[in-house]
Amino acid sequence: MSLATVIAVVGPSGVGKDSVMQALVARAIGICLTRRVITRPEGEEGEDFDRVSVEEFHQMVARDAFALHWSAHGLFYGVPRTIEQQRQRADAVLVNLSRSVLLQAQEVFGDLIVISLTADPEVLAQRLLMRGRESAPEQTRRLACAKVPLPEGLKRVIEIDNSGPLEATVEAILDQLQPERT
Repeated sequence: MSLATVIAVVGPSGVGKDSVMQALVARAIGICLTRRVITRPEGEEGEDFDRVSVEEFHQMVARDAFALHWSAHGLFYGVPRTIEQQRQRADAVLVNLSRSVLLQAQEVFGDLIVISLTADPEVLAQRLLMRGRESAPEQTRRLACAKVPLPEGLKRVIEIDNSGPLEATVEAILDQLQPERT
């Protein structure tokens, strides 16, 4: 039995990764979502994730509980090994990843598609301001990171601009994932 494709959704803070992923799961039969484990402090919300302390995270690493783990923005992130069971049941599994771990993810998962979301700088700045999770200096730093390119060597990348309506973004992604339906 072949395993489902892993679809890594990446992009700068404020680009709408979580909204796009939820909309894809709602719209496309056979696509499911993996919840990440994050050491995000209490009071800081965001996507649907499993919150753990830094100590708990390191214990999970020691127990080999993650298929993939990394640090970014002063936090630790992990993709639980449960993704392996999801890959046996679904057509594709979505996961929010950092650009810095994409080559490692390609090695770990084999069949990997990267959806690289972009948006106009003004749209990103407005979205970061609206979510109110970061201080002004942190927003500036995150906006500067938006220009970081994807690593060389990725096999399958779909670039999508998410500056407009969510439905248009979802339609563009599905057209790229399933070109035969157009």
